[in-house]
Amino acid sequence: MRAGRLLAILLLLQRYRRMSARALAERLEVSPRTIQRDMEALSMAGVPVYAERGARGGWVLPDDYRVDLSGLTEPELQALFLAQPVRPLADLGYREAAEGALLKLLVTLPDVQRREAERARQRLLIDTSGWRQGEEPVPCLPALQDALCRDRRVRVVYRRGDGTTVERQLDPLGLVAKGSPWYLVAAVDGEVRTYRVSRVQSVTVTDEPCVRPEGFDLAAYWAESTARFVRELPRYPFTLRAAPAALPRLGAAAGYVRAERIEPPAADGWAVVHLVADVEEVAVGYVLGFGDAVEVLDPPALRQRVLATARRVVAFYAGRGEE
Repeated sequence: MRAGRLLAILLLLQRYRRMSARALAERLEVSPRTIQRDMEALSMAGVPVYAERGARGGWVLPDDYRVDLSGLTEPELQALFLAQPVRPLADLGYREAAEGALLKLLVTLPDVQRREAERARQRLLIDTSGWRQGEEPVPCLPALQDALCRDRRVRVVYRRGDGTTVERQLDPLGLVAKGSPWYLVAAVDGEVRTYRVSRVQSVTVTDEPCVRPEGFDLAAYWAESTARFVRELPRYPFTLRAAPAALPRLGAAAGYVRAERIEPPAADGWAVVHLVADVEEVAVGYVLGFGDAVEVLDPPALRQRVLATARRVVAFYAGRGEE
């Protein structure tokens, strides 16, 4: 998102030649402090922007400097043509617009760069959806998008995770696609919170202006929010001894279980693996799924519970006999 903002700043300065930090901030819906950091980044990248003081001062781009997209490097071109989150763009109604923009960019490139871009497009694909990730209906997404575009406050009916519904008056601050699911970042009485768009039951866009917290940065908020979510997840650490054939599966992410460390294998090929689950019940099911290819070393309570569960399974099938 920052790369797009930097390009937008260059195009605005190329058109107007001089703009104040506040004018740029208002145009791009960020804080003047963010514009200051962006200008420092542009300057470090070799763009000749400079600040002029005084009543008619502001950030200036020299008259002889032009933004030349044909100067994009091969890796930059590949990144542009690969970075197409198809599902989120389709949800927002921008899929055709995005494809049209890329096509326009493609036809403006020199022949050599155009061939390289097409080559990358035919050989590389980024699919942000997961195998087990179902599509969520988001009928209220267009209304939320409209409120964001017009900076309007909304009244929503929201279904919580426990099934109860609440009514909230929100100041929409941004929409985030995390794979397939969409999330609304909004302020409630000045406090920024996150809502899953598929749980929004209804939206009423009001005529009241949205109030954005001073200096709010969507990307920074989302990064901090997701990091905090991971830190606050329940943790149930456990340790296994695993056969060589089980190691590749143990090292891969598997739902609510993740491997944190795999020790070097012993002479027999078995290795000690340190894992974390959300709760003990998840760890029990995970261990049983490997059969005799793993052994629980710690904690002792998990070892006993796995053994007791395995005995019940054997007794259940033994009691049913052959059918």
